[in-house]
Amino acid sequence: MLELSVYLGLFAAAFGAATLLPMQSEAALVALLLADLQPAWALLLVASLGNVLGSLLNWLIGRSIERWRNARWFPASAAQLERARSSYARWGYWSLLLSWAPLIGDPLTLVAGMMREPLWRFLLLVTLAKGGRYLILAAVVAGWF
Repeated sequence: MLELSVYLGLFAAAFGAATLLPMQSEAALVALLLADLQPAWALLLVASLGNVLGSLLNWLIGRSIERWRNARWFPASAAQLERARSSYARWGYWSLLLSWAPLIGDPLTLVAGMMREPLWRFLLLVTLAKGGRYLILAAVVAGWF
């Protein structure tokens, strides 16, 4: 049961960190890797899955965000939405390779949904970016270099 809770906790941290919530998952992954109680590949898989699914939630919100644009509580102005659209249009879907980056990565996945980025391409690029970030982090922590 304890092992399952470790994986669920890591999944929750990675999922939350990929949304617009101010969370962080790298510290949890590093702590678990250093504890060396679970296989590194399993931790990487769980963290990557949680992080990609959190980004998918952002993409889904972005797909339906237009219907709330005129609500008083809506957090972005029309000018901010247009700036986000034009930036995404300028850099294109390759910008999703930066979805791992702090501050810009999570909003980028939301904008990809607004821009109607095809799901298959979104998942491919985000999985490469986020899984790659965790793999590099694990390699540094474990001294695989």
